Amino acid sequence: MGIYINKGNSGFRQIRNSEYIDKSGLIGVVNQTLFTEQKFICVTRCRRFGKSMAAKMLAAYYDHSCDSRSLFTDLQIASNPSFEEHLNKYPVIYLDMTTFITRFNDDRIVWHIQDELKTDIQTAYPQISLREKDDLMAFLQRISIETGEHFIFIIDEWDAICREFGSKPQVMDEYLNLLRRMFKDVSGMEVFAGVYMTGILPIKKFNTQSALNNFREYSMVEPRQMGRFFGFTKDEVHTLAEKYGVDFDELVKWYDGYQIGDELSMFNPNSVMQAVEIGRCRSYWASTGAFDAVTNYIKMNYEGLKDDIIRMLAGERCKVDPTGFGNDMFDIRSKDDVLTVLIHLGYLSYNWRKDECYIPNREVTGEMVNAVKANNWKPVVDALQKSEELLQATLDGDEEAVAQGVENAHDENTSILSYNNENSLACVLSIAYFYARNDYVMHRELASGKGFADIVLIPRKHVDSPAIVLELKVNKDADSAISQIKRKQYPKKLLEYTSNLLLVGINYDRKTKTHDCRIESLTIR
Repeated sequence: MGIYINKGNSGFRQIRNSEYIDKSGLIGVVNQTLFTEQKFICVTRCRRFGKSMAAKMLAAYYDHSCDSRSLFTDLQIASNPSFEEHLNKYPVIYLDMTTFITRFNDDRIVWHIQDELKTDIQTAYPQISLREKDDLMAFLQRISIETGEHFIFIIDEWDAICREFGSKPQVMDEYLNLLRRMFKDVSGMEVFAGVYMTGILPIKKFNTQSALNNFREYSMVEPRQMGRFFGFTKDEVHTLAEKYGVDFDELVKWYDGYQIGDELSMFNPNSVMQAVEIGRCRSYWASTGAFDAVTNYIKMNYEGLKDDIIRMLAGERCKVDPTGFGNDMFDIRSKDDVLTVLIHLGYLSYNWRKDECYIPNREVTGEMVNAVKANNWKPVVDALQKSEELLQATLDGDEEAVAQGVENAHDENTSILSYNNENSLACVLSIAYFYARNDYVMHRELASGKGFADIVLIPRKHVDSPAIVLELKVNKDADSAISQIKRKQYPKKLLEYTSNLLLVGINYDRKTKTHDCRIESLTIR
């Protein structure tokens, strides 16, 4: 058993000894690529989304130095026709690039990687001579020719060196040249049965081309058929909630919301596991180590970026074009680049059909608010802090306080948000009622009765508060807003949630720049 080659299956065995959600279907997808032109795979996803678990699972399955059958016989892959064909059949080289950064944090790191690997691999093949001028690829090629073996090469956190040394072009060139030598050279087709890289960022682009354009890439932006392996599904989380006695609706509120390719509802795996084990939902996102990067990115404040961040905090979705991003955290040139980085880091989710991004859930919303605070966006921070008072004033039926609270939110946000129609007013109100999301699910333009209610706050499970219907008007009056709620029968739609309602009409007068409010309590029988 080596340090990097033929490490055995102890890593995955420890995972199986813990609570494990079966993602072994990934093995079947990788098996289909072995010994084909598609055998070079790069799967990238954000921190705490199971990258290392997947890499250790693959290593345990392919490694010919151990017997891993008992680890997989009760998993999905055991019923796959390719299961027996590739189980424990290959020499496996497994690298975690973060370990090299920890040990050799100097400009010769690429030399250290090759030197460490050649030394370790020679212990596994003492009969094959290591020549003085051999680089890593030349040595592997000679082993493959003399033994007839083909390697599985797995790199975890492949882009850790890019993130650590991205500001040093010479190191980056050496690293990418090593990867090209290994995997893009024609000899790579002969030496490797398969190659699997994982990390946060897709492979760096030069101009519009990937530095390793022979790799099939799967990312948070373009996961292809891998999406179901990126996070936890609703069914998987529901099973965990029942097993551990945790409120499923709370898990949804905190950790759901990621759309990954065609998978419309994916959960953050690490946060879900911590929540069910501890028995309490809260933010576990701060421990990912990406917070400083996020604050720096949004501090760049490219034109329109601040507006988009605020609109997403208000629950809206914003357009993004991820195609121009060079997959380099040090080369950010536009608002789209910033939003794309945030998608790869998991701070935003991405709808590929509409090219839209959005904040996925309460956990990430809290971290985005912290980033806004760290950038001293005082008007927004003030509005968010006052939102608790506004919700309480609404529940108390204090029309004057609500009108004043909305007016303050308007005044604090006019510099960054237009305010010329009901939609703009709704965006400001979404910020103003930000605190309400703790106890309510906020819907913009919810289909209700004979039309669409502007904003509806539906109480979450176990919350003993009335639903709130907000109708917004510009240059009319608050009474007409209340009348519209009744006329279009919005409350009837809400009977499936609650029978107690607060109807809130808010009007903005452009001429006087003032707001008026009417609140009416309603019980539906």
